[in-house]
Formats: sequence, structure tokens, C-alpha cells
Amino acid sequence: MVSDVLERGDIYFAYRPRVEREQVHAVDDIQRFFVILQPSDGNRSRRLVIGRKRLPRPEEHERFWGFVDEVADRPEAVEADLERRTYGTRTRGERTQPEARPAGEGRYAIVRHGDHTHLTYALELPARPGAVQKELTIEPEASYVIAVRNPRAGAPPGAGLSPPQRAELPRREQERFEGRRFTGADPGLLDRQGTEFLLIGAAHDVERELDVRFDTEPETPESAEIFHRLHMPREKHPLEPLTEGEWR
Repeated sequence: MVSDVLERGDIYFAYRPRVEREQVHAVDDIQRFFVILQPSDGNRSRRLVIGRKRLPRPEEHERFWGFVDEVADRPEAVEADLERRTYGTRTRGERTQPEARPAGEGRYAIVRHGDHTHLTYALELPARPGAVQKELTIEPEASYVIAVRNPRAGAPPGAGLSPPQRAELPRREQERFEGRRFTGADPGLLDRQGTEFLLIGAAHDVERELDVRFDTEPETPESAEIFHRLHMPREKHPLEPLTEGEWR
């Protein structure tokens, strides 16, 4: 079966600790886990949230829900929401939301394969995945079937985003569903804030499964694209999860 690469770019992984949790020791200390996609063409950035706070295990074909949290033409807009912030509450006074921690970067491709699409990637940093990548299931290389949920389809109570939070799709994009609950995740559907999707673990060997190769390069903390293209200040975010695979 022939594969058709729809989009290539840089992929970044990051996690945000829970409120008032300065030190993270495991997934239970995480409030949100982000996957950030920056296509090679243009300045567009997408920040995705994975509901289970880690990626699905390819070998177990796990199915995780997620949604597009932010889409912006300026990378600073996506990164700004990852910085430390302090806010006031009525009952607990001033609260601090710690800054997000970068946990990996690499190259990705969105690939059409038959009647479905895959999100695939190969990791560049850290050079040797550690405890962070193991718990977040950030593999050195992996492929996931990604299917976009019809925003007009019903959902069980309490499942997914509420109707006002879901993406409003133009007529042409809505017609892609043809009345179905899910459709392949063409890049245009991922350019809408509030788009919901399923991420399904598929395979570890992307080249063998889909005949897709990545133009990865060895990276260092100094050359890491997450700091250059995403404009993430090194001095504001702990680097150990990205460079050493150690929790911070």
C-alpha cells in the first residue's frame, strides 16, 4: 500500500507540572502533556494535548483521546502559555503554575496510508531517552493512527470537550466526515483549535511500516530547535528532561 506524506516538520514534547508542584517525579505529578507540531512550510504552530498525559504504546495499540489546544502563526503565542504564571484564587490565595518542561524533540510526518492517516516521528533529543521518555512513552521512533472526531457527532456525558469548546469547521472540511464519527487527520483539520482526535499506537519502525524516512540530525542543547523555532527561553525552563531524560 502506497503512503503519501501530507506534511513534514519539527515535533516537540513538553509537560506541565501540577499547580504548586515544583518538582516532578512521575506522570502523577503532571497536569498536562503537550505535543507541538511546527510544519516546515510557514510559521504555523499547533499545540496538542494528550488526555492520558503520555503517548499510546505502539505495541499494545492503545487508543488515547486528545485535542488541539492552540494554533498560531507566531510561535511565541504557543510558547507563552507554557511559561510560569501566578494567579489569585478566592479560597487558596495566590497560586503558582510552574513552567512547562521540554521532554523531547525530533522530526515528524503526517502520512496518508490507504483510508487513514498516521502521525509519525523520529526523536533527535535526548540522544539517549531516560526515565522521562520511558514514562511518557516517547519512543525513539513511532507511528500512530490519528483520526479526527466529527465535532457534530454526539458523545457520552463528560467525554471530551463540551460542544462550545469544539472546533467550528467550514462547510468544506465538515463534509469530509460524510456523516461518520471520525475521518483521517488531514493537516487542515488540525489547524482548528478545539479539534478532537484519537491517537492509536501502530508501530515502532516507521520506515518498514510506511516507507517514510526522516531527515534527522544530531542535536545538542545549544542547537535544539525547540529553543530557536519555538522561541522557548532556555533560562526559563528546566533542561534536564530534554538533555538527560531526568525528571525536574
